[in-house]
Amino acid sequence: MSDRLKLITLLLTIIFLLLMPLFLSPFNLVLLTEILLMALFALSFNLLFGYGGLLSFGHAAYFATGAYVSAYLIKVSVPIILAIPIAVIAAFLVAIIIGYFSVRVDKIYFAMLTLAFGMMIYTILFQWREVTGGSDGITGVVATDLGIPGLPIKILGFANYYYLTVIIVAIATYILWRITHSPFGEILQASRENPVRLEFVGVDIRRLRWMAFALAGGIAGLAGALWSPFQRVANPEIAHWSFSAIPVLMTILGGASRFAGPIVGATVFLLLEHWVQSYQRNIWEWLATLPMFSSQLAQQQIDLWNLLLGLLLVVLILGFRGGLLEKVVGTQHKSNLDN
Repeated sequence: MSDRLKLITLLLTIIFLLLMPLFLSPFNLVLLTEILLMALFALSFNLLFGYGGLLSFGHAAYFATGAYVSAYLIKVSVPIILAIPIAVIAAFLVAIIIGYFSVRVDKIYFAMLTLAFGMMIYTILFQWREVTGGSDGITGVVATDLGIPGLPIKILGFANYYYLTVIIVAIATYILWRITHSPFGEILQASRENPVRLEFVGVDIRRLRWMAFALAGGIAGLAGALWSPFQRVANPEIAHWSFSAIPVLMTILGGASRFAGPIVGATVFLLLEHWVQSYQRNIWEWLATLPMFSSQLAQQQIDLWNLLLGLLLVVLILGFRGGLLEKVVGTQHKSNLDN
């Protein structure tokens, strides 16, 4: 696909997203806003994983940093137009500090070290009740307008906040795309394939990975900074290791080898989760009518989503190792070659 065609596709996608409030219900608009924010979160993770070959199990720490800083500033009446960039800077600085130590190791040791740092952030947010609100978090995070003097742009309401999210996520996604297609991005991919050879030609691998780590943390912080006004709360659960697993699953689902893979993964993941949780009771009642299942199955309230998620991972690992997008694009590419 040529760069011109990619640009046209991007513009058409943005126009399509901007028109969505005209057709979607408030509930579906909220769901789409969540998809956009989690897609940005997954894209930031994939800068490390897909391009740098580094698996982070503590990526939620920077998302939570952005969310908490944004929530705290908005609660003390700082305009959201200032709260968001300050939150991004805070997440970027936290990522710089954690990344300085984490990039000194790789493979499973890198994953375990990021997990440890991530749980340290979680513990701080959970225990520092005077600042973070403890287990309750920071609640009542409401931003009514952007806070630009003389330009009262309202963002209160599902549609208004959705428009703000689309604009910021589109800009951040374009910046990430430029980064991954720059010489820096090419060298980062080379470090994933053969770090020893890169070091031999004079590339400082640790510095390269440290820069990627900080950038990924800053972008994750941006997603978090938008998350707390969207949810109107910032709680410690978004810093837990289990929340760090969400972008991992989304990226694997969509495909880490394609830039848009995490976007596809986030969309499929959240739509599937919404569908399963909406019809979970009906599904269990239907299963209970089958001869192989007990009639009391519907009363057991088993979490069908987690069960389905486990089965989905098994299918992905065994049959779709490159992810859904890679399977579609790769098959189409192979078909074109055969023709």
